[in-house]
Amino acid sequence: MSVDPMIYEAQFFGFTPQTCMLRVYIAFQDYLFEMMLVVEGVMLKKLDGIPGCKISPSKIRKCTEKFLLFLKEHFDKLFSKMEEVLLQLVLNIPKNVLLPEDRVQEQYPYSEEQFQALQDELQQLQQQCRAEAVLEQELRAELEEQKVVKAELEKILQCFDGLENICREHGAGNFKESFALLTQSSKKLQDVLKEVEEKSKKMNQHDHLM
Repeated sequence: MSVDPMIYEAQFFGFTPQTCMLRVYIAFQDYLFEMMLVVEGVMLKKLDGIPGCKISPSKIRKCTEKFLLFLKEHFDKLFSKMEEVLLQLVLNIPKNVLLPEDRVQEQYPYSEEQFQALQDELQQLQQQCRAEAVLEQELRAELEEQKVVKAELEKILQCFDGLENICREHGAGNFKESFALLTQSSKKLQDVLKEVEEKSKKMNQHDHLM
């Protein structure tokens, strides 16, 4: 069998020429074996019908195997010549023939350096696409967080609106002014509470000294 991979032929036919020849060889060989079995069966029937025949079936089998070996040796020689002719003249694409799907390479030829540059550029674009996809995911996550914060702020604004309406209903005036006064009063109460705590500590210390 030929050791040439014949890649271009495999691209055109959809199979390697060597594979085709191997299948043809196996088919012929199987047919040869089957034919010899049929011949052996006919010989056994013919000899069985001859009175006084002393040829045993085992001897016939040896003769059949010997004849089969003889035929196989000649068949291999003939098939080798047939394979050479078929691979060169039938299953071979000439060097000057270009397949239709490869004609674009003839119109737009590229050197190895140009092809490598395209490969590098393609790899960079793929990396950029992956980076942009990650960035898009991060932006989507941030957008979801902003939606949650916006919803919480809307709840707080609704709460403030409700408090302002309550203040208006009870004549408390502007809610913002009331809230500012409330904040100032709360701060004053905190200062008074700190002052009371400090005086209480001093009194406790005085009681311990007494």
